[in-house]
Amino acid sequence: MNALTETQQAILALIGERIAVDGMPPSQTEIARAMGFSGVRAAQYHLEALEQAGAILRVPGKARGIRLVHPQAGLAEPEARAPDQAPLPTLDDALRLPILGRVAAGAPIGADAGADEYILLDRNIFFPSPDYLLKVQGDSMRDEGIFDGDLIGVHRTPEARSGQIVVARIDDEITVKLLKIAKDRIRLLPRNPDYAPIEVLPDQDFAIEGLYCGLVRRGH
Repeated sequence: MNALTETQQAILALIGERIAVDGMPPSQTEIARAMGFSGVRAAQYHLEALEQAGAILRVPGKARGIRLVHPQAGLAEPEARAPDQAPLPTLDDALRLPILGRVAAGAPIGADAGADEYILLDRNIFFPSPDYLLKVQGDSMRDEGIFDGDLIGVHRTPEARSGQIVVARIDDEITVKLLKIAKDRIRLLPRNPDYAPIEVLPDQDFAIEGLYCGLVRRGH
């Protein structure tokens, strides 16, 4: 591995810590915030340097698609391999997932409860393991690398921590947002400054439907 600067070593440590604690790497926005950068471009620059140094592997088209090439002891990180060397999933690695309609990433819309289709995917591209896929509509999560038409994996659970990306239901409408929980309120935050946060009102029917756990980008 090529020599790293102190900043790059700190970013590498941050990535390892987030994988160990949250089960997923930080986004570029979170890296920029944690390191005190004025914008994500500086985070992108250092991630590019880390990749060139052989410290990380970035997965194209995948939000939070950072993999440690040399995982720290105790981290359950899969062995990294170049994209052109990635094997086809074996039967043990394959997931047959239903696509359940569309989920809004700009404004909440209803999601079809029935499966539009099923696709076979490698389970190793997700964490945690998803139960189904939803198709994103809108660009309010673009700074997390989630774009209109992406298929997001959803791990079905009614519980989530503040700071996680969730699929939430508000009065029978479904949306994907960053969850923020305070003592007196719950907010669902977009990751695009063109959109306003959604504040959950006390009289609204609100529930967590699941956790975002990765995405698939197809031609659309």
